[in-house]
Amino acid sequence: MLSYIVKRALQSVLVLLAVGLVAFSMFRFVGDPVENMLGQERTNADIERLRESLGLNDPFLVQYWDFLVGAVQGDVGVSFRQGRPALELIMERAPATLELALVSAIFAMVLGIVLGIYTAINRKGPITNFILSTSLIGVSLPTFLIGILLIYIFAVELKWLPSFGRGETVDLGWWSTGLLTWSGIKSLILPSITLGLYQMTLIMRLVRSEMSEVLRQDYIRFARARGLSERAINFRHAVKNTLIPVITVAGLQIGSIIAFAIITETVFQWPGVGLLFIDSVQFVDIPVMASYLMLISVMFVGINFLVDMLYLAIDPRLRDGKGS
Repeated sequence: MLSYIVKRALQSVLVLLAVGLVAFSMFRFVGDPVENMLGQERTNADIERLRESLGLNDPFLVQYWDFLVGAVQGDVGVSFRQGRPALELIMERAPATLELALVSAIFAMVLGIVLGIYTAINRKGPITNFILSTSLIGVSLPTFLIGILLIYIFAVELKWLPSFGRGETVDLGWWSTGLLTWSGIKSLILPSITLGLYQMTLIMRLVRSEMSEVLRQDYIRFARARGLSERAINFRHAVKNTLIPVITVAGLQIGSIIAFAIITETVFQWPGVGLLFIDSVQFVDIPVMASYLMLISVMFVGINFLVDMLYLAIDPRLRDGKGS
């Protein structure tokens, strides 16, 4: 088992290096940040002097190596636009994005698993048909369109919820949260539903499909023949075996929630790192863009690594196989 953990950890490091290399390569074609940093009266000498001070004249591999060395030391560069450390800007916006992603993930996981189990057990009926028909909305409509639709209904027409912003927040040292204020909670409802609806639909359909397959297995028929109650069969035997393959997809979906928050934050003007990334693209702020993509990559790789470890904890066959 130890060799398996070490192998997965090394693979995670290689993935992070590859993602950083690809991201850094793409930034070379985004534009020239010097054009946005200097005024109209700039001279060629001013341009060359600024490019030299920013290290933009260095070879690509040298720039990438300097970024990696700095990232290991906690220094990912200085924002070309604001003149502040890029990591400091990311950390200021991170609580808003992580709070939105956490609420969206809880919404997607809990509701997706519950509805998936319900529709698998009750395969026919008006409620099941309504749930399955409604779930097509979450799969078919793009995220930004769902957000605009929710804003029109609940903010414009009904005037129940705010259409943008984070509301009032409470500073808890280095962390700021809107979950301790009523306006913050109201501001969080529409973005979290918009961000988690697609993932909730996928998880629900996956749970329904896996549990329907499990309920047709021979050991389930044997359990019924022994006289076990349907409740015990469904929740003690079927659900446990259903959730094993769901863990992988659910872990990837949680990572997707963090990555796709960039669309939701743009629609709702949510002050998170996704909106910061959009502003950085407009001004070709390479340190901030690179820091954002590396942060998303670390989260994705970290979640996948935890999923692999959960597999070892849930499925003893993996521990026995690796141990032998």
